[in-house]
Order: sequence, then structure tokens, then C-alpha cells
Amino acid sequence: MSSFNKSSSLRFALLWLSLGISLCIVPVIIIRSFFETRYIPASSMEPTLKTNDRILVNKNYNSPKRGDVVIFKPTETLLEQKFKYDFIKRVIGLPGDTIEIKEGKVYVNQKPLQEKYIAQPPDYIYGPVKVPANAYFMLGDNRNNSYDSHYWGFVPKDNITGRAIKIYWPLNRAKEID
Repeated sequence: MSSFNKSSSLRFALLWLSLGISLCIVPVIIIRSFFETRYIPASSMEPTLKTNDRILVNKNYNSPKRGDVVIFKPTETLLEQKFKYDFIKRVIGLPGDTIEIKEGKVYVNQKPLQEKYIAQPPDYIYGPVKVPANAYFMLGDNRNNSYDSHYWGFVPKDNITGRAIKIYWPLNRAKEID
């Protein structure tokens, strides 16, 4: 075989290798632009999310709705308390809503919220409070064991970084998050 054919074959193989690598990397870059994975370190969102669950988060998310499970950066109050990690909670109160917790129920605008996802009814009293503009009231699904808005207040919209959409690990718990 001539040196021309060897170098030509090598260039051809390298071209195909480069193309193969590109075809693998480009989708990963695109996926990582819109999604990320997270680990659940605590029980504040049980029974929806359990300690050690792995979840997929949609980062292309900017319209929080009541009931969404969201990831958010610590508020100013939490930063003052030396919390530096992100939180995950459920959106309960939208801007302008009045929130009250009494008699084992969460009330939004004086109507009891139907909550099929909580571990137990809340055993505390809170409010009534009005959610400010561009802010949200968040609660953990494990109402009585969650450090959430009823302790430290509202979450500014700009702090919300994504919506939890799926549990992917462990496999026996893999499902959409609602």
C-alpha cells in the first residue's frame, strides 16, 4: 500500500471519528442547555420526592403555576442564614394571592387548596399573608417537616431556576412529577 493510501485512509478514519464524536457531543450540549439533573438530599418533599431520588429539571421554565415543583436559589433571608444550596418546593401562592394555613388546611384566597400530594395536613397556623408582585409562596409536601415559605417568606420570581419534571432514579420510582 502506498503512503498516499495510508495517509488518505487515516484522514478518512479521523474524519469519521470526529463526525461520530460531534454527533454524540452536540445533542448532550443541547440537552444540557434545557435540562439538568438533581439529587434530593432531604425529606421535605415526601411523599412526592424521597431522599436520594434523582430528578430531571426543565431549565427552560419561566411561568410558575400553582402546584408546580420548582428549584430555586436561596432568598436573601436564607442567604443571611448561610444557606447556599438550591431549594426544591411546591408553588402554592402566586403573586397577589392571600395565603392562610389553619385547621389542617392551606387556604388560597379564602378557599381550601385540594392537596392529594401532601404527607400529612399541616399542624400549624400561618397568615393570612398576601404574596407580593413577582414573588411566590412555596411549601414542601411534607408540610410538618419542611423549612419553607411559612418560615422564611416569599421567593422572588428571578430566583426560580427550573421545574422538576421527572424522577429517573431509582428506576422503581421513575415517573412524571405532578
